[in-house]
Amino acid sequence: MKRIDLIRHLERHGAAFLREDAHHSVYVNRAAGKTSTVPRHREINDFLAQKICKDLEIPKP
Repeated sequence: MKRIDLIRHLERHGAAFLREDAHHSVYVNRAAGKTSTVPRHREINDFLAQKICKDLEIPKP
């Protein structure tokens, strides 16, 4: 899946951008108190996208 599509999905379900490192962007779900990193690649493996959603406790894309 494309990175921008994953980010839109995360933000639509309550995740917010926290900070950016050299190779990752960090998103946080403040309601659940969870954080997860999103790699800064154009394409993100579907398995990894599901894991990021699971870490942030939001529905899978």
